[in-house]
Amino acid sequence: MSSAAIATVTQMMGLLPEPLQNQIVEHLREYIEDLQDELQWEASFKKTQSQLVAAARRAKQEIAEGKAQPTFLFMKPNQSLR
Repeated sequence: MSSAAIATVTQMMGLLPEPLQNQIVEHLREYIEDLQDELQWEASFKKTQSQLVAAARRAKQEIAEGKAQPTFLFMKPNQSLR
């Protein structure tokens, strides 16, 4: 965020009563923590995405070859694997 954006937010918050300012700060903390968690998740996913794709392909092949049974945990009733 640019200095001008921070100054604008600070100015806007300065017009509000202190209890409301404290509420906003708490909401911003939670929001920023959520954003940081999301960034970490995305980075982790990108690092392992090719491995996940390979594992999914292996699983699909093993099911097709009769070496494994599909799990229906995330499937809708009557949904096919193909």
